[in-house]
Amino acid sequence: MSVKPLFTGLVYDENDQIVETTLVGEEPCYIVDDDGFKRHIPSEQVDRQVLNKMYEMIKGHEEFISEQAVSMLGQDDIFSRAIFIEQLKNIDKQFDQLIGSGFPEESRTYMGMTGFKVIINHHGDVIEVKQPGLIADDE
Repeated sequence: MSVKPLFTGLVYDENDQIVETTLVGEEPCYIVDDDGFKRHIPSEQVDRQVLNKMYEMIKGHEEFISEQAVSMLGQDDIFSRAIFIEQLKNIDKQFDQLIGSGFPEESRTYMGMTGFKVIINHHGDVIEVKQPGLIADDE
């Protein structure tokens, strides 16, 4: 069984229309409507761009994110914090596994509820990743 694209239901085109998904053979794809022509873009191409952009947003904020995570989980000790920091610093190495296994449906639903949104063009280039609640670079 093939895995769905990671961001199913969260990807929009430049006209703010949700992008559909399908399988072409065994390959999951996003379908972008380019003035009536349905472009099938391999989902891994888009998903990796999104994951890389998310990684760039995290980079440099590992300690803050770790502190917040361990506090929310009630595990606020030095060892838990160190584990979280290390996981965040090496998150890019986990992308292959994530693409292979996919996100649980509940995770995608939650991301959508929080306003997470990916905008792509008809070539599959990620134009913008909207992720409300992030720390701005100047904060």
